[in-house]
Amino acid sequence: MAALPCSKTRPFRSISLPVRSHPTTQRVEKVLNKLNALEISIAPTAETICNSLLGLEELQKCMDDLLNSTQTLQILSHHQHAKWFEELLEKSVKILDVCGTSREFVSQYKENVRALESSVRRRKGDSNADAEIARFTTFSKKMKKDAKRLVLSLKQLDGETPATAFLEADQETIAVIRALREANAVCILIFQMILSFLSVPLLKPKQPKWSLVSKLIKNGRTEREGLGNSTILETKLRTVEVQLDSIEMELEGTFRSLIRSRSLLLNVLSC
Repeated sequence: MAALPCSKTRPFRSISLPVRSHPTTQRVEKVLNKLNALEISIAPTAETICNSLLGLEELQKCMDDLLNSTQTLQILSHHQHAKWFEELLEKSVKILDVCGTSREFVSQYKENVRALESSVRRRKGDSNADAEIARFTTFSKKMKKDAKRLVLSLKQLDGETPATAFLEADQETIAVIRALREANAVCILIFQMILSFLSVPLLKPKQPKWSLVSKLIKNGRTEREGLGNSTILETKLRTVEVQLDSIEMELEGTFRSLIRSRSLLLNVLSC
């Protein structure tokens, strides 16, 4: 079973702002270009995801400064641009929801990995081993379906085009709006990475070695081959648990930064 595709292997989108752009928008461009060095593959690693989430938090801080800047307030004073910011606010709600759902997915995955790891560790005399294996396999299939559904909604969100036209906007206005739009695009891309990571199956029940591990857990076999397979599986599960812990921790920070940015956007629009 293959992982969910993150479109194709490609870097984050970067932006090129006018030379005389506001220093804050230039900082946004710098962070986006740093993220641009992190390529997405069909099966992104936990390290890439954590680095991307760290970069996203840095990007959100820059966006907060941009939303608090006099330049942004001046742009919002023009009615034709306020409509686009309202659309941005609506999209921020959807992105926040996706972040919360992704965080729940990671937490659920970690709980199921821990349960399976516990069964492997208690391999002798554990009559519930087969049931735990079946439970984890069922969970993995459901996770893949849920992840696929969420990825589709992200693609639709990414494909939404702002209704506001910028043909008569000045370069500074275009720079601010483009920076805010690209920041959202990066959020969407990173969540696609996380969902792709979660969709990769840990167990392949049809393979002989998994059947062997199942028998080992249930019957308490002590043969070298059986113990070796059990140890390998336990090590793999422990590694995945550590990776999920790291991703979950970074997602917590991302979730808080998205809430903060949305609050700032609400404050700016209410001025």
